Amino acid sequence: MINRYTGRSLALEITMWAIALLFLLPLVGLVNLSLKAPHNPSGAFEFDGEYSFVNYVRAWNDGHLGAALANSAVIAIVSVVAVLLLASLAAYPLARVGTRWPRWLFYLFLAGLIIPGQLGVLPLYTSMRDLGLVGNIAGVIVASIGGGMPFAIFILTTFLREAPKDFEEASALDGCGPLRTYWYVIVPLLRPALGTVAILSLIAIWNNFFLPLLFLSGSGSETLPVRISGFIRTYSADWPAVFAALVISTAPILACYFSLQKHIIQGFSGGLKG
Repeated sequence: MINRYTGRSLALEITMWAIALLFLLPLVGLVNLSLKAPHNPSGAFEFDGEYSFVNYVRAWNDGHLGAALANSAVIAIVSVVAVLLLASLAAYPLARVGTRWPRWLFYLFLAGLIIPGQLGVLPLYTSMRDLGLVGNIAGVIVASIGGGMPFAIFILTTFLREAPKDFEEASALDGCGPLRTYWYVIVPLLRPALGTVAILSLIAIWNNFFLPLLFLSGSGSETLPVRISGFIRTYSADWPAVFAALVISTAPILACYFSLQKHIIQGFSGGLKG
C-alpha cells in the first residue's frame, strides 16, 4: 500500500493550520475584549483581569439589539430567498438558450458587478421615497435583492453551463414543461451553487450598513450594524459594548457559514470553472 502522506503534505497542512489560526486571531481578540470589565484597560490578547457578561447585557438592553436582530434576520432571509429564486429562474434560460441574446443579457448582468452601487443612490432613494418605502424594511429588502442579483446570476449561470443536459432531455421526453423541469431537475443540479450564493449573499446583506442607514435611520426599525454604530458618538465611544454587540451580531452568521461550508466549496469548485 502506497503511503500518500509525504513531507510536502505535512508542510501544506501546517501552512493551512497557520493561515486558519491567523484568521482566527481577530475573533479571539474580539471575544476577549467583549468579556472584560469596562474598567479593565488590558489589550485584546492579554488574558488577565476580571471577566463577566455585563457588556453583553448592557449592549443588548441599551442598544435594543433584540429588535435589531429580528429586523436583520427578516431582511436577510427574505432577500436571500428572493435572490435565489429570481437568480435561478434567470440562470436557466441564460445558460441553456443557444441564441445570442442570452449571452448579451448575461454580460449586462455582469455589469452590475463592475459599476459601483453608490452611483445610483440618489435615484434609488427618490424612487423608494415616491413608493413610500423609506423608513420601511421592505425598501431595504428590495434594494438588497437588486444588489445581490448580478453576483448570484454569475455564479448560477456559470455553474449550470458546466452541468450535463441529460436529465433535462429525459425530463422533456417524459412530457415535462420548462417550469417542471426547472423545479425537479435544475434546482437539484444547482444545489451546491445555491448554497454558495446563499451564504455569501447572507453575509453581505447581514453586514450591510449603508442601505439600512440610508432607508431606516431614525425609523425605529434599524438593523444590527446601524444599532451598533449608535454606541460610537462624536467625542466618545462605549467600546466594551461595541465589542459585545459585534460578537452578538457575528454569532448567527458564523453558525450559518459553518453549516453551509461544504456547499460553498462545492459551489465555487463547480461554478467558477465557466
